[in-house]
Order: sequence, then C-alpha cells, then structure tokens
Amino acid sequence: MSLYNTIIFGILVAEVIIFSLLALPIPSKYRKPLTLVLLKPFRISTVQITVKCILGFITLLFADSINKVYNINRNELGQLNGMVQGTEKIEIMSRKFLQQRNMYLTGITLFLTFIVTKTFALVEELLTLKATLREDALYDKDKLRAMIDENDKEIDRLKEKVIALQQEKI
Repeated sequence: MSLYNTIIFGILVAEVIIFSLLALPIPSKYRKPLTLVLLKPFRISTVQITVKCILGFITLLFADSINKVYNINRNELGQLNGMVQGTEKIEIMSRKFLQQRNMYLTGITLFLTFIVTKTFALVEELLTLKATLREDALYDKDKLRAMIDENDKEIDRLKEKVIALQQEKI
C-alpha cells in the first residue's frame, strides 16, 4: 500500500475509534467530558483548515480511483476480450482490484467523516438539551417548593381563622 493509502487507512481507523466512543452507551456523567475532550482540538481554526484540506485530498483521491477503475473496465478489459492471455489478464485484474480497494478505502473514509461529524453534533445537542432539562427541573422544583410553602402558610392562616371563628361561636 502506498504512503497516502496508509495515511488514509490511519484516518479511517481513528474515525472508527471516535465513532465507537461516541456510539457507546456511556452515562452522561462520563460522556460529556469525553465528548468535550474529543471536540476540543477540532474547535481550533488551524485544525479545521487542516482537516478540510485533508478531506479535499481524500476526495480527489476518491475521484481519481473511480476514474482509474472506469478506465480499466472500459479500455483495458475491452481490448483483451478477443485475445485473452493469462498473465496480461491477471495483471489487469490485479490493477483493477487495487484501484477498487483504493476507491472503497477513500469512499468509506469520506462517508465515515460525515457520519462522525453528524454524530458529534447530535451528541453535543443531546448534552445541551439534558443540561437545560436539568436546569428547568431544578427551577421547577424550586418553584413548586415555593408554592408548597405559600400554600402551607395559607393553610395555617385558615386554620387559625377557623379556630377564632369557633371560639366566637362558643
């Protein structure tokens, strides 16, 4: 495998690990710090530009591998139909296999990049919604406690009034 395919494979493995960490059913207590640690480097503008450039190169490699597979299918295999020799056909088929491997490697890397990006966004949204829900629950809890205290005071006042009315009747 060439150097750029090895790098792309490394990127693919890193994306699989990140996606696995995001997809695991981890309690929110641990998920939030883990997500923040994973997201922190990607918020730096230099890293964002670098990632976009790398994705652009991977996209170019993907388009190039599709073009090469198409050319092998159209040109070289079409020419060999009449005069099939074993070694030439094996060589062409092995080049086709390598180009297909490169195409699938770059394609799945691009696809998984978009999946990981969307998963990050969804997990971040989930964590913020849970945080606001907790804040709302605490606010509602305090509000209900205040209402209960107010109603208890009203009940005590009404009890005193009932006792005073009963004493007047006697």
